[in-house]
Amino acid sequence: MISPQNLALFDLDHTLLPLDSDYQWADFLARTGRAGDPVEAQRRNEALMDQYNEGKLTAEESAEFMLGLIANQPRETLLQWQEVFMQEVILPAIHPQAKALAKQHLDQGDLCAIVTATNEFVTTPIAKIFGIEHLIATIPERKDGVYTGRISGVPSYQAGKITRVDQWLHELGLKRDQFEKVWFYSDSPNDLPLMEVVSDPVATNPSDRLRQTAQERNWQIIDLFNDLLDAKS
Repeated sequence: MISPQNLALFDLDHTLLPLDSDYQWADFLARTGRAGDPVEAQRRNEALMDQYNEGKLTAEESAEFMLGLIANQPRETLLQWQEVFMQEVILPAIHPQAKALAKQHLDQGDLCAIVTATNEFVTTPIAKIFGIEHLIATIPERKDGVYTGRISGVPSYQAGKITRVDQWLHELGLKRDQFEKVWFYSDSPNDLPLMEVVSDPVATNPSDRLRQTAQERNWQIIDLFNDLLDAKS
């Protein structure tokens, strides 16, 4: 087997998607009465998003709420919820330019992976839509086939993304430094640790803070969803 020369890593939420799948999943469960008290669930979801945007959210704080939503639920029930969520929320949000970006790297023969803090249960079917085989996501702990509400291993969040990418490459018999180019596409300053250790960081639909950092460091900046922004203006 010939090793790929280049590596392309993609954040998911607000990068390949014009939304936050973690937030939208919690919102979907809350407003459909699948997460206990809808008002309280939506309040906590909003509060966590505010903390995330401020760079103050820990993986443990997120997991307590987000993974608690799927804890102790029968897998058949969760899969039914997931199917409705994909049809109603995710599929209508898939943007052709985001799919084209992923396809460009796949067609070049680059090794590609989505690297997201959102948990594997929510993001596995989303990665498949983009045709990306490898998913590095926060892993929900399971016991006897049931989610416990806790994280298994290192969460794929902030500096943890570096650890998880290197673990994944090690399993493939590869290392980051053997690639000629390593791209990482992200919208968030929470991803600066990984962006700072790749050869080609790309600020993608960046937040104001990341856009400023990218301009200061002369990083590439792309906006995949400009037509959506124009439609709202």
